[in-house]
Amino acid sequence: MLKLKHLLVSTCAGALLAISSAQLVAQETVTVLHNQQDQFIRDTWDEIRRDFEAQNPNIKVQLDFMDDDAMKARLPTLLQSNAKPHLYWSFGGGDFRVRAESGLLADITDKADGLRAKIGEGAMSAFEVNGRLYGAPYRLAQVGFWYNKSLFEQAGVRSEDIETWDDFLDVVTTLKNAGITPIAAGGAERWPLHFYWTYLAMRIGGQELFDSILADEARFDNEYYIRAGQELQRLADLEPFQAGYRGTVYNEAAGVFGNERAAIHLMGEWDIGVQTSESESGEGVSGDNLGYFNFPMVEGGLGDPSATLGGVDGWAFTSGNGTDAAVSWLEFFLAPEQQRKLAAAGIIIPVANGAAEAVEDPHMQQIAENIANSSWHQVFWDQALGADVGGVINDISAELFAGEITPEQAVRRVQQAWDFR
Repeated sequence: MLKLKHLLVSTCAGALLAISSAQLVAQETVTVLHNQQDQFIRDTWDEIRRDFEAQNPNIKVQLDFMDDDAMKARLPTLLQSNAKPHLYWSFGGGDFRVRAESGLLADITDKADGLRAKIGEGAMSAFEVNGRLYGAPYRLAQVGFWYNKSLFEQAGVRSEDIETWDDFLDVVTTLKNAGITPIAAGGAERWPLHFYWTYLAMRIGGQELFDSILADEARFDNEYYIRAGQELQRLADLEPFQAGYRGTVYNEAAGVFGNERAAIHLMGEWDIGVQTSESESGEGVSGDNLGYFNFPMVEGGLGDPSATLGGVDGWAFTSGNGTDAAVSWLEFFLAPEQQRKLAAAGIIIPVANGAAEAVEDPHMQQIAENIANSSWHQVFWDQALGADVGGVINDISAELFAGEITPEQAVRRVQQAWDFR
């Protein structure tokens, strides 16, 4: 009898072990590649991941990091390899469209009912190509000027007085004369500098010209974009950046601003967190001392001064990886509950229905209002135009600041890249 009981116990234990092993084997891993450097944001994402795994024990989510430049360089090869992730961080735009049309992304249109029920069509359309869905948005973004109110007051300048580009240049001059470094800049990665040339082109040339270029009805080498380069070099002539800016990466530049060693930083709303985490105090420029103003109009320009530059950033599914598990993870991650949590923490301007009301930070509220009232919200040009053309725009922006090329040479190079895209 004892032998029989022992046999039954052993058999049951073996069966349970077999079930447990089967469950482990059945667990599916969803890999997610991102370039998010801010540790607070990454920690918040990790909390959401743990909540998801607790509710979905057969799915494991792996959040993998790669810095921005490395990701841009390696992604084209990675997407064609067996090591590609299920999802990767995407700015949408030209590269996203080309990859979708080339079969490098997974069409999730038939699995997207849950996503569409939670996110507005306007934001979702940024991840559609020819009526098919290949990803979903995560946040809205706008680039503008962050500034240190104490340093402005010390120099005797006010953001309210900056209505035109000439006004801005006057403020830069006054700050410098007061012994204050006017602007922090990360020139080593080039993309932070393209915000200047792009915004100037938008303010001077306007939306109609840009849309005509996209339709091949106009060219980049036009008088308006030449003037954008000329206006950029007017700023460069003032030597507005911190010493060594050409060798400074974005996070370091955010630290320069966060440490109050520069009065201004042209960057997206994510800079609130990065300049804080990169500062020596861990507090950065915070509270009432942190100010924000839009890129000013340019006198004689055709662009609407309400137009904003930014993005509708999100996630793209790689070819063959639009699995039920991957879609389930993204539905959970982008659900209003999670977006409200992220919005309340000041991390994002959310895209999920009903989540915008959770935005508490007054700066984020202002940016959300800017985008809502914008006559034209343009995705970052280095993303919207694809890697080849966007890379040239980043290059010529850095070279214009350095005085290495003329405004005329700059637009010819962009046009050549557009012609051979």
